[in-house]
Amino acid sequence: MSRFREVDLNRIRSQEVGRRSSKVRVQDFARPVRPDMASILEAFPHILAGDVFRQAVSAVVTAAQHRRPVLAMMGGHVVKTGCSPLLIQLLDKGVIRAVAMNGAAAIHDYEAARFGQTSEDVEASLGAGSFGMAAETAAGMNAITTHAAREGLGLGEALGEALDANEVPNRSVSVLAATYRLGVPATVHVALGTDILHQHPSADGKAIGDTSLRDFRILGGVLEDFKGGVVLHLGSAVILPEVFLKAFSIAANLGSDLTGITAINFDFIRQYRARMNVVERPTAGGRGTGLELVGHHEILLPLFTAGVLRGLEA
Repeated sequence: MSRFREVDLNRIRSQEVGRRSSKVRVQDFARPVRPDMASILEAFPHILAGDVFRQAVSAVVTAAQHRRPVLAMMGGHVVKTGCSPLLIQLLDKGVIRAVAMNGAAAIHDYEAARFGQTSEDVEASLGAGSFGMAAETAAGMNAITTHAAREGLGLGEALGEALDANEVPNRSVSVLAATYRLGVPATVHVALGTDILHQHPSADGKAIGDTSLRDFRILGGVLEDFKGGVVLHLGSAVILPEVFLKAFSIAANLGSDLTGITAINFDFIRQYRARMNVVERPTAGGRGTGLELVGHHEILLPLFTAGVLRGLEA
């Protein structure tokens, strides 16, 4: 037993999600796009990002046509900006064949599906001591995590199963529910102490570690057959670039052919780890191609999705 005092989480004051100030509601999420919406690509200059964008679209279309894996790695900002329906379109089309997300993305996905709202107003809640104290989110997700550990499931699979249920009112906007429905591997990579779930006494560190580590091994399995595949990195500054690099190293160590891959980073600022651990290092030495597109997810991803859908129709 530690000689240092721990905070007693049983003393926290929780609150209902419905009484919380949330900045994002599912009715504001993106609408499905049509292939013809990509016609604006014809007006893009053949200079710099104009051609990088076309190259990114082409890489995903080619991978889908040759049934090579497309892995979408997403941070919480992708859900908060309402882009989940676009990723679900690509999942339904069989384009995205694996998903990885950090703990924040899983929480936003869960809250959007269950409660129709997410993205707590931190500034309004922090000083009052109510930030992260949503009772239903913590109780529900922590219970699923404990169940997953008991049944030997990965965290992404267990959350997807729970969300792909008739009683979940907004499951149509849940990426995790879509992956479970389609049989696509979804992995959730959690750093302890980073998520609001860990503020509650129901959080079980053993279960979190067990299920998230299992998901790391599942992601490693995805990368064992990644020749000619595409990784889309969507807005995780630290966790997913680090996880991807280690899983990539495992696949290489096991003798996997990791040539011909395309790594594409979408973010509204250039991040060191995303550039190095996803775009540059895995594609170095002629193994593949690294691309970077800087801009808002809520603008880039609808256009990118439309471009991919149009490319598949050509």
